[in-house]
Amino acid sequence: MFLLEVGFCAGTKSIWALVGKVLSVFKIVIPLLVIIFGMIDLGKAVVGSKDDEIKKAAKQLGMRIIAGIVIFFIPTLVGFAFSLADGFNPDGDYSICQTCITDPDAC
Repeated sequence: MFLLEVGFCAGTKSIWALVGKVLSVFKIVIPLLVIIFGMIDLGKAVVGSKDDEIKKAAKQLGMRIIAGIVIFFIPTLVGFAFSLADGFNPDGDYSICQTCITDPDAC
């Protein structure tokens, strides 16, 4: 009953801040992992000196880069979804969720 009196996002602010902090860590770790695994895969392919392995490793690196970009922009997409939902809500509670996910320190 407490959540209905305060609002969903205001009542679960700590959870959204935790999600925002986890996503902030992902935004740092994912590019590092893409770089490390890309170097390892391409290094193995170049040492092996086979054209097929080099092409396969380059294609795999491209897919990892695309996945990293998608993961990097998840907070932006979630924030956009919350801003759309906030437009339909007369209380304006979803802006708290958006702030906590995109900038957890300001929450």
